[in-house]
Amino acid sequence: MATPAPSAARYTAERYFALVEEGLLGPDDRVELLEGVIVAMAPQSPRHASAARHVERALRAAIGGRAVISVQSPFVAGASSVPEPDVAVVPGQLSDYDREHPATALLIVEVADSSLIQDRITKASMYAAAGAPEYWLVNLHEDCVEIFRAPEPEARRYAERRVTRRGERLALAAFAAASVAVDDLLPGR
Repeated sequence: MATPAPSAARYTAERYFALVEEGLLGPDDRVELLEGVIVAMAPQSPRHASAARHVERALRAAIGGRAVISVQSPFVAGASSVPEPDVAVVPGQLSDYDREHPATALLIVEVADSSLIQDRITKASMYAAAGAPEYWLVNLHEDCVEIFRAPEPEARRYAERRVTRRGERLALAAFAAASVAVDDLLPGR
């Protein structure tokens, strides 16, 4: 599970990006800004990396070029949060993000292995507050996909949550005719 960096300071997204420009955080530093705290990300297990690739491939097949699929890249979820979701489907074209990171998303997907509690609680709250209409949590521990929908940004929560299992299909809320098989999102057992 990711642990906070040893600091009592709270950072804004603006200051966080300044740390990168100043060279205090580098491209190889595996960190993200969660609720004002710079958090170290745990190394990915092979299953985690495989699941992220499965999700990316399934979403590319389902939505084609109707949106941008961002993989393990910054997403500005608010004034003090810049997570790097495993996969985010963001509106527009690639060139829309040449000068800034996305701050809106149609779908966010996190793969949960060692980060299950943080992804289920902290990140779900952040993504709901950011107004992401749909958040999928690929739960490797229980071999399922948890679906969060109907964000209530002021309450920082999703009104709907359900669990999907192998053999089921998931419709993408932002794309009426698009769906993916749960089996296509999960790595082999």
